[in-house]
Amino acid sequence: MVEDRSLGSKLFNITNAILLGIIALITVLPFLHVIAASFTTSAELAAKKFVLFPTTWSFDAYRYIFSTDTILKAMGVSIAVTLGGTMWSMLMSTLMGYGLSRRDLVGRRYITFFVIFTMLFNGGMIPTFLVVQHTGLMNSLLALIIPVSINAFNMIILRSFFQNLPDGLEESAKIDGCNDFGILFRIVIPCSKPAIATISLFYAVTYWNTYMHAILYISDSSKWPVQVLLRQIVVLASGLNYDGAAYTDIPPPEQTVKMATIVVATIPVLLVYPFLQKYFAKGALLGSVKG
Repeated sequence: MVEDRSLGSKLFNITNAILLGIIALITVLPFLHVIAASFTTSAELAAKKFVLFPTTWSFDAYRYIFSTDTILKAMGVSIAVTLGGTMWSMLMSTLMGYGLSRRDLVGRRYITFFVIFTMLFNGGMIPTFLVVQHTGLMNSLLALIIPVSINAFNMIILRSFFQNLPDGLEESAKIDGCNDFGILFRIVIPCSKPAIATISLFYAVTYWNTYMHAILYISDSSKWPVQVLLRQIVVLASGLNYDGAAYTDIPPPEQTVKMATIVVATIPVLLVYPFLQKYFAKGALLGSVKG
């Protein structure tokens, strides 16, 4: 019986490994194709359709994208918005999440209900646009940060994580003379690194991928984030009408440019993710144990 179970366990593990390997291969192949296609020629990509290793290497797509410093300025805007927005959102979410995690907070359940309510219903695009317009945030990078300062889902995860911390930590800190801010910044936050790292990654990816808000609130092309500019590059490479004049000297290779724009927009996030991966699953899991 033991041998049968051992054999069954080995077969199960082998089957699992094969299935997971196939799934991983299916997942990775499109990324490899995009990267390889961005370094191949338009003629080869048109002939083969699917490329994993270019026969003829070409940097025309990247040369076209970086033919001016416009893309560098746009990436600078995106980096500034991502860093500033992530720090601001984490500060706001942490303060609110910690406050709502305190069981002695008067009206805590009602406030939490209104926060969760915003996950189901919100004002919509037009009311938000009018608020941004009347507060003077149009054509300002703050328009990409202030309206989305707190994500209700992220804040609820932080609140749940804070609730799961042992009460003895706060009680010991109070005995030592710490006030609420001292407890938060000296005790709670250092003990919440997995959750902080996880939610920071959520916010960073959201800010890096900012597109619709930039379209709505930013009309000055010098303040466009990289996602908006890359979309304009793809539009120009497709031969459609384009309202900018940054890319007019070099004929665009259409398909390879599209692949290169995906690489340019994705690589920064992929470079950051490995450093936060060890916190990612742990933070998301621990923050969702209790409501």
